[in-house]
Amino acid sequence: MPRPMTITEKILAAHAGMDEVEPGQLINCRLDLVLANDVTAPIAIREFRRIGVDHVWDTEKIALVPDHYTPNKDIKSAEQAKMMREFAREQNISHYYEIGCMGVEHALLPEQGVVGAGDVIIGADSHTCTYGALGAFATGVGSTDAAAGMATGEVWFKVPASLKFIVQGELGPWVSAKDIILHIIGMIGVDGALYQAMEFCGSTIDALDMDGRMTICNMAIEAGGKSGIIAVDDTTRAYMEGRTERPWTEYFSDTDAEYAAVYEIDATGIKPTVAFPHLPSNTRAAEDSRDVWVDQVVIGSCTNGRLRDLRIAASILKGRKVHPNVRLIVIPATQQIYRDAMHEGLFDVFLDAGAAVSTPTCGPCLGGHMGILAAGERAVATTNRNFVGRMGDPTSEVYLSSPAVAAATAIAGHIALPEDLD
Repeated sequence: MPRPMTITEKILAAHAGMDEVEPGQLINCRLDLVLANDVTAPIAIREFRRIGVDHVWDTEKIALVPDHYTPNKDIKSAEQAKMMREFAREQNISHYYEIGCMGVEHALLPEQGVVGAGDVIIGADSHTCTYGALGAFATGVGSTDAAAGMATGEVWFKVPASLKFIVQGELGPWVSAKDIILHIIGMIGVDGALYQAMEFCGSTIDALDMDGRMTICNMAIEAGGKSGIIAVDDTTRAYMEGRTERPWTEYFSDTDAEYAAVYEIDATGIKPTVAFPHLPSNTRAAEDSRDVWVDQVVIGSCTNGRLRDLRIAASILKGRKVHPNVRLIVIPATQQIYRDAMHEGLFDVFLDAGAAVSTPTCGPCLGGHMGILAAGERAVATTNRNFVGRMGDPTSEVYLSSPAVAAATAIAGHIALPEDLD
């Protein structure tokens, strides 16, 4: 009999062709997808050439998404995108997304059905862990590993130990998935899950839609996690049905599987949360942060640029005006989200409030473009990182929050809760 295993261990064992694996074991896994973007793909492409193979291992299992500096902000970023574009054409890669059909990669690929339950996915981007929301093992790697994956369809892993986060109870007003994961990161620290798989479960997680689940898994890396994962249920199946392009496989943790640690969290005690500079773990309750005045608010990114996020923001902004000292930038994460938000009338709400609405891009999240901060400026953002200089000048500050807190802040001019606007 195989040893009791977690969902992560079962996925890795299956892809290594083994009956069982255990934490710390080195294994060689076959891959279901390799991902890269306009920052990391050019490096991977150069390394791919050095390997000396002529063709990628599978043209259907590589995704290239130019989302970080696109539409291109300068000549250098245009050259990066050009290299990616020409490689995609040369190799006949099916999952290449050009301007006009691309989106922020970690919102786009689930939406397009490119990833699914039971997959093993590597991406040359740290937030590849987002796809764990579908019951997949997904993790970020360096560009060299991505190049090897594109050439061979395989990669080496050290099997991570697993941490279980059991979140139970109903969330309070305006408390969201973003607040759950910020609460967890604040609790365990930015290295609290170092090279470990973060498994999320419990009644609170079960009640989340797919947008919320992706938000939680997206930020596993902010706790040092190798991956984040949520087991498949009816919500996952409804999302994948008719969307996911390949047959999927469901895996579930054994009841007697071993975990490095188990955390039980009462959701009723989670409040709207803000991460202060310069770490995602530097968390405080939003209600205790009202003295922080800001210059800019960004609602978007692979963490919180999905349709539900925009709906929440619009519900708060409707009939109100952005504070005269604040720049509000709203960035739908994909073209489909852009279209849906436009047809629902959300754009009218944003524009009437005085916001700028952007084409999908990662731009401001990494200090790339579309919202770079000047010296001494402060921003509240629904993004995932607030390190020194993350969104611009090294003396600028980034405060991470949910879309609800971000929208309220844009109106108040300082960190605020929606109820503060009544």
